[in-house]
Formats: sequence, C-alpha cells, structure tokens
Amino acid sequence: MNVFRTIYERRELLANLVSRDLKSRYKGSALGFLWTLLTPLFMAVIYVFFLRMLVGRGVPTEEIIIGVFAWQYTMQCVNNGMSAITGNANLVKKVRFPRIILPVAAVLSNLVGYLLSLVVQFALVAALLAARGETLQPASVAVVGIIVFHSLFNLGLALLLSCANVFFRDTQHLVGVIVNAWFFVSPVMYNLSFVDQVARGAPWVSHSYLLNPLAVIITGYRALILPGAAFPWQTAAVGSVLAALAFVALSYVLFERLEKYFADML
Repeated sequence: MNVFRTIYERRELLANLVSRDLKSRYKGSALGFLWTLLTPLFMAVIYVFFLRMLVGRGVPTEEIIIGVFAWQYTMQCVNNGMSAITGNANLVKKVRFPRIILPVAAVLSNLVGYLLSLVVQFALVAALLAARGETLQPASVAVVGIIVFHSLFNLGLALLLSCANVFFRDTQHLVGVIVNAWFFVSPVMYNLSFVDQVARGAPWVSHSYLLNPLAVIITGYRALILPGAAFPWQTAAVGSVLAALAFVALSYVLFERLEKYFADML
C-alpha cells in the first residue's frame, strides 16, 4: 500500500520525530519515563479503592491494571494525535513532506512508552496471580496481536482527530466530553460479567456494548493474560473488530484528501 511505502521512504524523518517527541515529553522531569508507569498505576489504585471500598464491586485488581494501562495508551494517542498537525504548524507550512508522518509519529512514540510499561504491568499481574497460586496464561505471548490491532485503532483516532482539529478548533473540547463518557462505557474498571449482570434480561444491551472497539481490545488483553478470562466470540465482537479496521481505513482516506489544505488552514 502507498502508506507503507511512504512511511518506509520517510523512516529517518519518522524516527527523528519519535525521538524528539520522547525527549521533549520527559525533558526537565525529575522522574522522566517513570511517569508513564506512575500515572496508570495511580489511576488503578484510585479505581480499586472506589470500586472495593465505596461500591463493593469484586473486580480483580489485575483486571483493573490491564484495563487502565490499555486505556491510558489510547488516551495518550488521542491527545498527542489531536495536536499532531496543529502543534507542528511551522513544519507543515515550511517543509514539504507527507503529513501522515506526524500522527504516525505520535502513535509510535506512545507505543514505545506502552511497550515499556507492559513489562511492569506483566510483573505486577504475575505477582498478584502468584499470591492466589495462579500464573499467567501461556497465550500471553499472543498479546502482540492485540497490541498491533490496538495501535492500528489508535492510529485511526489520531488521523481523524489531527485532521478535525485543523478545521474545527473546538475539537479538543468536544473530544474531552466524549472521552469522559467513553471511559464509563468501556470495561476499564470492570469486566463483561458486570455488564451482563446490569443488562440481565436485555441481551441486546450486552451485544451492543461489544460494538465499542475498546471493549473488545481490553477484554482481548484480559483473555490472553489472565486464567479464567474468556473472549466473547459473538457476532457483535467480530463486527466490532471489522468496524474498527474500516474506521482506520476511512480515517486514512479522509486524511489523505484533506492534508493539502492543512498549510492554508494553519
């Protein structure tokens, strides 16, 4: 495909942009990369406290950790992807290069941080499981496939939002509202069994819930890593995967058609 050839031909520029993003992200920070780990860990601790101490939901801690780390990766891609073009206005207006490199670099820089954070995540989850006499699933090695799909979905978000933010500067405010709602309708701090309990007597609610790509992605991580967790092989889940891939393709087409106007709009 043309996009892969473009990325390959501009791989040096892409590597420089990823390196610049990673360096600027932790520049002047005393803890540096540790914030990539501390932020989702703090979120997980808070959610565990509220769920168990205040609400009393028996959601395993390891499921919350997996959900929060995956959610954090997507949100970082959303935030960095949204400013990928507007935040590089001088570069876009003065240098001729494929603009798609910018959102791709934003996703790749976050992917690097996510992969490093997964080392800590796996260690924590393994320790929590060992405390109960359990171990990680042998299928954990297949998490690579989920990461690839997750990253493609994040790239679709970055392409769409980076493009939208050029033409509609209210995009960031609208996205902030949508993200807050999206968090609660994604199984970040609960699992699908909780959804089934809430939707008891209305199976269509559970099926509709699986149309959320993050529901499928987070559940996929848990099914591969945790013993006893299962992936819902339902029509809605398969449809969600196909819809997510179609979304990435449509976002790419939209970006390609509108990138010629970026310099003028900036």
